[in-house]
Amino acid sequence: MTASQALKTLSGVTTITGTPEEVRDGLGHLGAKGTQVIAVTLDQVSSPAAKVLAHTFEAIAPLVGAIVARREKAALQSIIEALVPQVPLPQHMLAEARMTAEARKAVLEEGEWLTAAQVAEVAGFSATNPSAQPNKWKKDGQIFAIRHQGVDYFPGYGLDPSTGYRPAKPLGEVLKIFGQAKDGWGAAYWFASDNSYLGGERPLDLLLREPDRVIAAARDEMEGVLHG
Repeated sequence: MTASQALKTLSGVTTITGTPEEVRDGLGHLGAKGTQVIAVTLDQVSSPAAKVLAHTFEAIAPLVGAIVARREKAALQSIIEALVPQVPLPQHMLAEARMTAEARKAVLEEGEWLTAAQVAEVAGFSATNPSAQPNKWKKDGQIFAIRHQGVDYFPGYGLDPSTGYRPAKPLGEVLKIFGQAKDGWGAAYWFASDNSYLGGERPLDLLLREPDRVIAAARDEMEGVLHG
């Protein structure tokens, strides 16, 4: 191999720089069968610049191999996952999911639900930031909301027309009694369900007409929860 030739080996990668004749001679000295060869011709490039490029190839070659191996592994995993059938949900989970869906559907159909913007509109708030006040009420525990398809909905029965459609004070009392025991959907289920303590009537129907009875029913509900 001539002096003008540079032969470097790094992680199984060998680079040879020089004229075509020198490179051909260098390849002859390698004598490795099954070796893959990449030839790059450079016009009007000096020998030092060619050596720098060769060193660059040496440096990135192991990275390229690692990337290819990782992609092959990922592709194989994707094929395996596509061929393996989906694991079916247990029957009890499917039944629970159906019951929850039916309960939520009933709540949405039977009650009057308003977005924050709609609440702000009926309450006469500024349209600049309509959700600010309803969300503050929710944060302060004066009203609750249910989350449906990424949108918060507030119960229309929880707004008192006599106070300009502000949250009904009895609602805040009920939510305080529930505390962390019921989330928005839990509160919605309770208000929309026939209540034995109220003689089979729904709390949402009596919230404004007979608030003391509804508050007492909420206390009874929580006592039942505490005592099992």
